[in-house]
Amino acid sequence: MLSTLAESGLFRIGVPAEFGGDGQPIFAAADAIAEVARHSLTAAFVAWGHRTLIDYLVQSPNSELAQHWLPQLLSGHVAGATALSNAMKYLSGIEAIQISATPDDKGWVLNGKLFWVTNLDPKGFLVAAIVQNTDTGAPAIVAIDSRSAGVKRSDNLNLVALRGSSTAALLLDLVRISTSDIIHLDAKHFCPAIRPHFLGLQCGMSVGHVRASLDTISAHVSRPGRDYLQAELDSLHKQLDHHTNTLQQGLADGTFAEVPARLFQLRIDLAGLVQLAANSELEASGGSAYLLDQHNGFERRWREAAFIPVVSPSVSQLKGELAKQAGAA
Repeated sequence: MLSTLAESGLFRIGVPAEFGGDGQPIFAAADAIAEVARHSLTAAFVAWGHRTLIDYLVQSPNSELAQHWLPQLLSGHVAGATALSNAMKYLSGIEAIQISATPDDKGWVLNGKLFWVTNLDPKGFLVAAIVQNTDTGAPAIVAIDSRSAGVKRSDNLNLVALRGSSTAALLLDLVRISTSDIIHLDAKHFCPAIRPHFLGLQCGMSVGHVRASLDTISAHVSRPGRDYLQAELDSLHKQLDHHTNTLQQGLADGTFAEVPARLFQLRIDLAGLVQLAANSELEASGGSAYLLDQHNGFERRWREAAFIPVVSPSVSQLKGELAKQAGAA
C-alpha cells in the first residue's frame, strides 16, 4: 500500500521544493489524503501518519536528520509513523509522557511503551515520539529507527476496521539514540507549531469519507421515490464546501496556529458531517446496503465512519479541551 501511494507522488504534495516536494501549499496534501479516503480510509490513515512524519522533519531545526530520512520517506522506502498523539494529550493535561529518556555520554537511553501506532511496517519504519528527560523533566520529540536494538513491535492490533494499516503497540527497552535523532528539544514549543498540519492533514480523512458517501447518494437520487434526497444532498455538499474552505483558509493564513480552538471545532464538525453523510447514504441505498454481493462498499464505510470520532485526538478530547478553554476565558 505504502509503495503504491509513494509511486503516485502523494508524499511529495505540499512539501517545500527544497526538501524534494512539489512546493504546493499544505492544503494540497490534505486534499490528496481526502481523495485517498474517498476510496479507502485505511489507506488514507496510513498516508496521514506517513505524511505527518514528513512534516515533522520539514519543520525540525535538525537539518541533518531531515536530509538523511526525507528521501527514503518521500519514496516510500521506509514507513513513517507519528506517535505524537501522546504528545498532544500530554500538552492538554490528559496523559503523562509514556517514554523516559535517560541521558548518557552517547545520547539518550529510551524506555517505555506506545500502545497504538499506525504504519509500523514490519519491514522497517521510523517513528516520532515524545520522550521525557529523566534529569531535567523536559519533554522532547525524537525519531526512533525500528532497526535499533530494543525496539519491539507487537502483533497488529485486532481492530474492528483498518486492519491493513499496520497498527500495533511499540515497546522500547533500553533503546539508544544519539543527539542527531532529536527532532526538537522542546516539545512544548514544537507541538503547537506542528499541530495545524497534524490536525489539518487528519481532517482530509473526514473530507474524503464524506465525498464517498455523497457519491453514493448522488447515484440514488434519480431512483423512483428518492428525489426528496436532492435537498439533503445539496445541504451536505454545502456544509462540506464550507468546512473545506475553512480548512484551506485556516492552513494558509495561520489562523489555526493563532486560534487552535477554530481547528478543534473544524475537526469536530467534520466528524459530525461524516456521521450525517453515512446515515444519508444508508437511507439512499436502502436494503441493498446490507447485501454484501452488491460490492457497494457501504459496510466498510459504515465501520470507517465509526472510527473518525476516535482518531486521536478524539472528538471527546477536543470537546473537553474547548470546554476547558471556555472555562478559563
